[in-house]
Amino acid sequence: MIIKNISKFKVENGVIIPLILFGIISIISIYCTKSALGSEFQDYWLKQGIWYVIGFSLAYFMMFLGNKFLYNNAWWFYSFGVLSLILVLFFGVTRKNATCWFKIPYIGTIQPSEFMKVFLIIILARLIHEFNEKYIEPTIQEEFKFLIKILILVAIPSALTFIEPDTGAVMIYLIITATMLFIGGIRKRWFIIAILLVGAILGTGTLIYISNQDLFIKIFGTGLFYRIDRITNWSASSGMQLKNSLIAIGSAGIFGHGFNHTPIYFPEMQTDFIFSVIASNFGLLGASLLILLIIFFDMNLIHTTFKANDFMDKYAIGGVIAVLLFQQVQNISMTIGLLPIMGITLPFISYGGSSLLSYMLLVGMIFNVSNESLRYTN
Repeated sequence: MIIKNISKFKVENGVIIPLILFGIISIISIYCTKSALGSEFQDYWLKQGIWYVIGFSLAYFMMFLGNKFLYNNAWWFYSFGVLSLILVLFFGVTRKNATCWFKIPYIGTIQPSEFMKVFLIIILARLIHEFNEKYIEPTIQEEFKFLIKILILVAIPSALTFIEPDTGAVMIYLIITATMLFIGGIRKRWFIIAILLVGAILGTGTLIYISNQDLFIKIFGTGLFYRIDRITNWSASSGMQLKNSLIAIGSAGIFGHGFNHTPIYFPEMQTDFIFSVIASNFGLLGASLLILLIIFFDMNLIHTTFKANDFMDKYAIGGVIAVLLFQQVQNISMTIGLLPIMGITLPFISYGGSSLLSYMLLVGMIFNVSNESLRYTN
C-alpha cells in the first residue's frame, strides 16, 4: 500500500504516516507546556507546526534533487557545515554558557551542529563507498590510512562542536561514524582497538576527577569538569530537573493528569524533557503508545534499508537509524533517571526548528530510497 505524491513520487505509508502522527503529538505536547512556562514560550506549539510544514516541504524537495546530487556535492556540504561551526563561535548567540546558535531576524535561531550530522552522513556514505569500490579486499595498511582520513574528517566538526560546548552533538557524530564504518565492512579489530583506547582515556580521566579535582580542572578546564559533575549528579539522583521530571511522571498514573495539566515545572520541558510532559499529561498509556509508534517507525526505516539498491543509500540510512535510536533511547532514559542528562532531544517530538529540519532532510533521503523501490517494484 502506498501514498502517491506529486504524480511520480511515492512514499510508503509505514514511513509517512508515523511522521504525520509525530507532528501532531509534538504540537500537542508542546502546547501542554504553556501552563508551566513564561509568556515568551506560549506560541512555541504554533512555531513547531510551522517548522513541520517547512520540514515536509523540504523533505519532498529532496525528492526533486535526488540522493545522487547530495553524494556528488558531499564535500561542498561538509565544507559549509564546518565553516558554519567556525562562524558560530565568533558570531553566534550565547545561552546558558553555550554558543551554539545563529540569530536569524524574524525566524529565530539556527543551530549549525544539528545540520552537521546530515552533512557528515552524506560525506561518510560517499567515502566509504569509494573506498570499498577501490579496494575489494583492502590490506590492514590501506584500512588504517582510510580510518585516519575518516578520523580527521570527523575530528574537525567534533572539536568545533565540543568548544561551543555541545557534548551531545559530538556523541552523535561519533555514533554516526562508528555505525556507518561497521556497515561499510571495516575489520572488527579496529572497533575493538577504539573501544580499548576510549575506555583507557575515560578511565584515566575519571581517576583524576575522583582523586584530584583541582588537577582535573587544570588539565581539562572547568567546562569539562561541570559536564562530568552533571553526570555524577545523575548517578546520585540529584538535581531539580530530574527530580521534578520523576514527580511529574510518577504522579500521572495510567491516564495522566489530563490535557494541558503539567503539575510541576522542570527546565527544558519543551525540548529535552518533552517525554516527561507527555507522560505527565497522558500517563503510562500515552507514553507507551508513543514508544510503540517510535518502534514501528524505526522498524520501517530498517526495512527500507534492505530495499536500497545503492550502497551509499544503505550506509546513509544506517547512520540515520543509528542516530535516531541513540537519541530516542538516551532522551527517554534520561527523563526517567536511567541515563545521564545530556541535552539530547527526542527526534520529531521536541521543540526546535534546527533539529526538526535536519531530520526532515534525512527523511528526504529516505523518501528517495522508498520512491525508487516502489517505482522499481511497480
